[in-house]
Amino acid sequence: YTRGTVTAFSPFDARADAEALRKAMKGLGTDEETVLKILTGRNNAQRQEIASAFKTLFGRDLVDDLKSELTGKFETLMVSLMRPTYIFDAHALKHAIKGAGTNEKVLTEILASRTPEEMQNIKQVYLQEYEANLEDKITGETSGYFQRMLVVLLQANRDPDGRVDDALVEQDAQVLFRAGELKWGTDEEKFITILGTRSVSHLRRVFDKYMTISGFQIEETIDRETSGDLEKLLLAVVKCIRSVPAYFAETLYYSMKGAGTDDDTLIRVMVSRSEIDLLDIRKELRKNFAKSLHQMIQKDTSGDYRKALLLLCGGDDE
Repeated sequence: YTRGTVTAFSPFDARADAEALRKAMKGLGTDEETVLKILTGRNNAQRQEIASAFKTLFGRDLVDDLKSELTGKFETLMVSLMRPTYIFDAHALKHAIKGAGTNEKVLTEILASRTPEEMQNIKQVYLQEYEANLEDKITGETSGYFQRMLVVLLQANRDPDGRVDDALVEQDAQVLFRAGELKWGTDEEKFITILGTRSVSHLRRVFDKYMTISGFQIEETIDRETSGDLEKLLLAVVKCIRSVPAYFAETLYYSMKGAGTDDDTLIRVMVSRSEIDLLDIRKELRKNFAKSLHQMIQKDTSGDYRKALLLLCGGDDE
């Protein structure tokens, strides 16, 4: 079951696709149209088969060829599509914590939105691919309550969904109220523990109860009581508890709203959600921002980059 816009192409012929790609990149000039149509028109598993057929037939590495033939954002998008699904998040995290400065935005987006199963997988893959412990890497580059919340999320020990206990819902809502609105200063630790470990269905009820008790949405309290990276992370976690597609709809909306485009975010979300829930994300964007993803991309991007993004987007929601 998938709510993705990209699904397996049928009838699929990896060798024919590999041959078409080689022809598109051989000699002078590149036929970008063929490249983008094939790569956005196959799912990730099929793209891996194409890469393997490409190497078998021509003794060449498809990703290396894409890198040498394409440029700019279009190149970044095509290379991202070629990254094996299971490695995508680990790779994004590796690049978010390497070298000068840490990209907190990427840490926040991935750690707040992935399921416990996905998180366990990311940690394993990170260890295999980079021979390093993801948690050590992240704690080495972050600090304070932001770091602690990331560590809690990395444990991937959120309670599984089950029967929700009303008394516990009431209790958690009261604890959050006392830790924030009712307290001079904030008891961040309470927010971290409750938001990082309780089940999704429990927390949704806690947010409702919180509103009843305090008269505020939990988001408003977090906004007032915390700041900086911690605030952004706690808000992302709350939004993902409420609805992961709604969280990504908002992320995409702000990556294109106003002057300039945050292409890194746009590419990361479009590629990583294309086989999971991009249809739901489109629906949420339409509902919450009265905008169509298709039209935002149309207006904000250009050239082959735009063509490829529109194909990934799948359709318009007018």
